[in-house]
Amino acid sequence: MAKIEYTAKDFKSDQEVRWCPGCGDHAIINSVQKALAELAYPKESWAIISGIGCSSRFPYYMNTYGFHTIHGRASAIASGVKNANRNLNVLQISGDGDALAIGGNHFIHLIRRNVDMTLVLCNNEIYGLTKGQYSPTTKLGTKTKTSPYGTIEHPFNPGELSIGAQSKFFARSIDVNVALTAEVVKAGVEHKGTSVIEVLQNCVIFADGVHSAITDKELKDERQIVLRHGERMIFGKNKDKGLKLADAGHLIVVEIGKNGITEEDILVHDAHNPNPFMHWMLVNMKAPDYPVALGVIRDVEAHTYDEALEEQIETARAKSPIKCMDDLLNSGDTWEIK
Repeated sequence: MAKIEYTAKDFKSDQEVRWCPGCGDHAIINSVQKALAELAYPKESWAIISGIGCSSRFPYYMNTYGFHTIHGRASAIASGVKNANRNLNVLQISGDGDALAIGGNHFIHLIRRNVDMTLVLCNNEIYGLTKGQYSPTTKLGTKTKTSPYGTIEHPFNPGELSIGAQSKFFARSIDVNVALTAEVVKAGVEHKGTSVIEVLQNCVIFADGVHSAITDKELKDERQIVLRHGERMIFGKNKDKGLKLADAGHLIVVEIGKNGITEEDILVHDAHNPNPFMHWMLVNMKAPDYPVALGVIRDVEAHTYDEALEEQIETARAKSPIKCMDDLLNSGDTWEIK
């Protein structure tokens, strides 16, 4: 596919953006537009598919093809769009409620099938559009409109759920980190297969500060680790902390320069390892005991649904005696009327 020189502005539509001032969606759409411009695929090659929710207004604000679908069904419709026209770059935008509650079944089967498309999961841990009910990712004990005494449901971890559904690509970013979000969106689009990108997002109205334990200015350096394939898992304001495997096989945080620890002791990130064990541990790290893993956590090559479908069609076509409409109309039992 030929590449064309674009700017982020080329992907902005003429529609008024109607998200609340300060909503994380503003930063996320800027990241996506930046990523699409840098990828430089023709604008007509993009299809933005969404379900229902605040983030699902995305297609209106993108100067691409788009489809604002129904609640929880974006993954099913996006799969159909991709396989009806496998030349399209399909990007699904969903919230944590849309994708993981009513859309949870479609979510896991999209990943299991490994359809070649990218899903951006905007996770603000709340239902924002319908005014503040708890969602499948809301932290245990959180008080919301539908859990006034605190939710008693254990939340999903989107990374853990994705890997459990056989995900070959999972990445995570934060709404305010536009550059990192653009970076992982580009990596997700270039990956062949289903790419799941969780973006930790703030909802200023119903869940303000929901990710503050890792995003506050005074905390972020010590509670975030940006992983890149082939690089050591080092973090901290002074880049003096890292991740190491304990003898028991679990991850531990160590300080470089203490107790004989050197940079050589720190684990090197291998996003391409088919074995998901390390990736599973990374997506499950939580502050304050561990830094939250950001960047591309898992990126493994595998046969895609699209490739398998194309191969099956070609095999069937080669074996079929029907090569044109006349062959079809004259196949089976026919009669000649005189």
